Amino acid sequence: MVTERLDTLGMFAATAALADQLAAAAAALVGGVAGLPARDEITAVVVQGMGGSGVAGDVLHAVAAPASPVPIVVSKDYELPGFVDRETLFIAVSCSGDTEETVEAAAAACQAGARLLVVAQGGSLVDLAAQWGAPCVGVPHDIVMPRAGIGALAVPLLLALGQIGLLPGASAMVDDAVAQLRRRTAPMSVPGNEAEMLARRIGRTMPVVYGAGAIGAVAATRWKTQFNENAKCPAWANRLPEACHNEAAGWGQHGDITRQTLTLVRLRHEFEHPQVDRRYELLDDLMGEVVASVHDVVAEGEGPLAQLLDLMMMGDLVSLYAAVDAGVDPGPIPALDYIKRGLLT
Repeated sequence: MVTERLDTLGMFAATAALADQLAAAAAALVGGVAGLPARDEITAVVVQGMGGSGVAGDVLHAVAAPASPVPIVVSKDYELPGFVDRETLFIAVSCSGDTEETVEAAAAACQAGARLLVVAQGGSLVDLAAQWGAPCVGVPHDIVMPRAGIGALAVPLLLALGQIGLLPGASAMVDDAVAQLRRRTAPMSVPGNEAEMLARRIGRTMPVVYGAGAIGAVAATRWKTQFNENAKCPAWANRLPEACHNEAAGWGQHGDITRQTLTLVRLRHEFEHPQVDRRYELLDDLMGEVVASVHDVVAEGEGPLAQLLDLMMMGDLVSLYAAVDAGVDPGPIPALDYIKRGLLT
């Protein structure tokens, strides 16, 4: 098959196994994470991670922050947020355990007295956790790329906050997500499935992905980065309602160019604000004739985590089919490897 010849790292198989990955991560933590702080010891949570590993923090924030009694902050910089102190739970997420920015920020968090939780395969972060006597959740070594490990990376964060008491019902959320991803996976293996057809409709245009609220914003960003890394093509993402306060003004010119080069994908879910429908209608008036086409992808599943991961899985698959249609191996990321090597010289 063409996909087998092109997909040298097995990205299609990894995506199809996402439900099993979530279930395995949850099963590994059925006894809880030893060494976590008590609820009354924590006044803030910071999740540090980059790239495919950092998406786990975005998922946690989208699902947990709306109801959390303490702020949850996602950090993607070298620098440590200034408020980090002894009452902060600092979660360092890195598939390899050696991500430069995450290691540096985690070390600074330890110096600031923060409570540390590491999620990693190994590397410097695991060593740091051992040095400071901090809990560490391992990540399976058979994950081919960090972006293919969203289940193994996100589940420990969700269940840890559930264990502390900051995310009630976390285990049930994961179970519902597993059930939905299994429902989604089966029809996606059939030729001519929804993801494959959407990839064909996008074709050689570049996707602009919109999503509403925290769930839609995280899913839209995931679609963008998966097109970047899997299909090796430019893509853009924005969130509603924010796009209605700035980006919408940018569709007033260059329609002769954008209608040949850009496709709009709108990610819809049950947790949108009631005004989102009207905003999309108004954006249609502005964008309908200045993009190649407009496509809606509607989330399914019970609860915000299930719907978020459902949208993310669809984006993963669409980007993989786009890679195959372009004759591109979705696994290796030579451009990012070039940057990493350059930082070492």
